[in-house]
Amino acid sequence: MAAPLLDPYLRTEAATVPSEGFQPGAWVWVHTLGSWRPGIVLHSSPHAATVRYRPAQGRGTSVDTVTSHALAPRKDEDPFLDHAPLTALR
Repeated sequence: MAAPLLDPYLRTEAATVPSEGFQPGAWVWVHTLGSWRPGIVLHSSPHAATVRYRPAQGRGTSVDTVTSHALAPRKDEDPFLDHAPLTALR
C-alpha cells in the first residue's frame, strides 16, 4: 500500500482511525510539511498521536504530535523505521 495521494485536509470521507486511536508500534503514514512520510506511533489517543517519522529520504527521524486526521495506516515496510525495537524509538 503506497502513501495516500490526497492532502488529508481535502478528504471528503472521514479519517480511518480506530476509535481508541492507533496502538503504540503501529505503522502509519504521517502527513507533514505537505507530504506523506512513513512513521511509527509512540503514543496515541483517539484524537492525536505522537509519532516518530522520517521527514526526508535519509536515515534521520523526527518526533512530533499530530492530529489523527494527518495519519493513515501503513502496510509498506520502511527499512529505517520498522526493524528497530520500539524502546529504541522513544
